[in-house]
Amino acid sequence: MQPTVLLFDVDGTLVTTCGAGRRAVERAFELRHGTKDVLTFSFGGMTDKAIVRSGLLALGRTFAGEAELAQEMEATLAFYLEVLADEVAHTRIRIHDGMERAMDMAEARQDVALGLGTGNIRKGAEIKLGSVGIYHRFTFGGFGDDSIERPPLLMAGARRGADKLRVPIEECRIVVIGDTPKDVAGAKAIGADSIAVATGMHDIAELEACEPTAAFVSLADEKAPAALFGR
Repeated sequence: MQPTVLLFDVDGTLVTTCGAGRRAVERAFELRHGTKDVLTFSFGGMTDKAIVRSGLLALGRTFAGEAELAQEMEATLAFYLEVLADEVAHTRIRIHDGMERAMDMAEARQDVALGLGTGNIRKGAEIKLGSVGIYHRFTFGGFGDDSIERPPLLMAGARRGADKLRVPIEECRIVVIGDTPKDVAGAKAIGADSIAVATGMHDIAELEACEPTAAFVSLADEKAPAALFGR
């Protein structure tokens, strides 16, 4: 089998956090900026940094430049991480059907690297996945820390996966697993395969309309292993 790098999204794909992430962002804005009313947009498929940037710009504040805006984004994200742990501790996080089987199968193969491809900043992903005991299973990834945009962070994860396999990235099959059209678009942007799962806010018809490599209601589907591992 061709060396394969699997990049799993977190929210809506690996797990459902029942809104814990959004509540944490809203609390962070209330603590840091005195309001959450600017966060009226959907967070689906957005990176943490993109969410915070959009919220800050919606406040109507004037920033001296991108450097000052970036500094305020980091400060707001620090508040976010503080409250995220509390939100997760009081929320029933659930692993989606088929995900543990997929992780088990990936870990059993020497030619597969199991990683994350998520808009979460690394510490946020650790808090969410650590709460259900699976963060340690992903030894690398592309994270919101790497880029505010999804394609570059996915490429960062792909390169780390190739390094893990000790194979040139050009020889690897890269597979992005996600639950939103933005995951599919991000995969296409870096020339990767995409597996869309209807475990988040988008149904199977919406995802199939984006023309992913494969789409399933969940990875519990009997055809999912073939899509993941190319057999």
